[in-house]
Amino acid sequence: MSVAVTSTPPVTHRRFEPAIVGAIVYREWRVFRRVWFSTAFGSIVEPIVFFIGFGFGFGALISEVAGLSYFEFMATGTIAIGILFSALFPGLINGYTRRAEKHLYDGQLAAPVSVAELVAGESLWNGLRVAVVAVVTLFVALAFGVRMGPGVVLVPAIAVFTGFGLSATGAAFAAKLRSWHGVDIIIGAVVAPMLVVAGTFFPLDGLPRWAELVGRANPLYHCVELLRGAVFGFTGFGQTMIHVAALTAFNLLAWLVAVRLVRRALID
Repeated sequence: MSVAVTSTPPVTHRRFEPAIVGAIVYREWRVFRRVWFSTAFGSIVEPIVFFIGFGFGFGALISEVAGLSYFEFMATGTIAIGILFSALFPGLINGYTRRAEKHLYDGQLAAPVSVAELVAGESLWNGLRVAVVAVVTLFVALAFGVRMGPGVVLVPAIAVFTGFGLSATGAAFAAKLRSWHGVDIIIGAVVAPMLVVAGTFFPLDGLPRWAELVGRANPLYHCVELLRGAVFGFTGFGQTMIHVAALTAFNLLAWLVAVRLVRRALID
């Protein structure tokens, strides 16, 4: 008489190991090496378009904003816009296609990889990729004559820090998408307000009080302020720490929400 012995696979969907997060980042890097040119091309062309359109266009009408020339003011805003687009949309688009169309996540979870590791790895990778986009935009700004201080070396770190949370935000939205039609709603209801009410192209203090308060709750606003401080000089330690704390809270919240929603979409 033989007895069948079955083994129960370990429950891993709530585990978190940094080594696995690193493995996911490495996998994304290997994929990126095949498509790097399109990202590099867009990273160069987009800021040039913004610099010419807004910098020279509005710059001819507005001489100075917050102690900076308008061109300098919007240059850091352009870096932040690149961070927004290059982090949130990959998190959104890749999150949806890999879950609903290619079913790549099913294979990764069977590897086994936990949802927390999956979201953290992809968000960290998008943050690292966004840092490259930010550096490219900095060089474009230099080519247009923007003056920069020594704190500019902090820009890549700010980009990674902000990009992580924005990518996780995209992953959270992707987990709720049922079709590509929902992307239009996200662009109109989330991306457009974040883009405009963030101090990117005009200061928030010129807005109505309620709109200014909404803008100060916008994570992209805190990114813009940190970028301006890094490039042109920080105005005060306390204010800088407020921006860092706000982005830290945003990153943690975005990651936790994304993990919960992605887990619900894939496992629960």
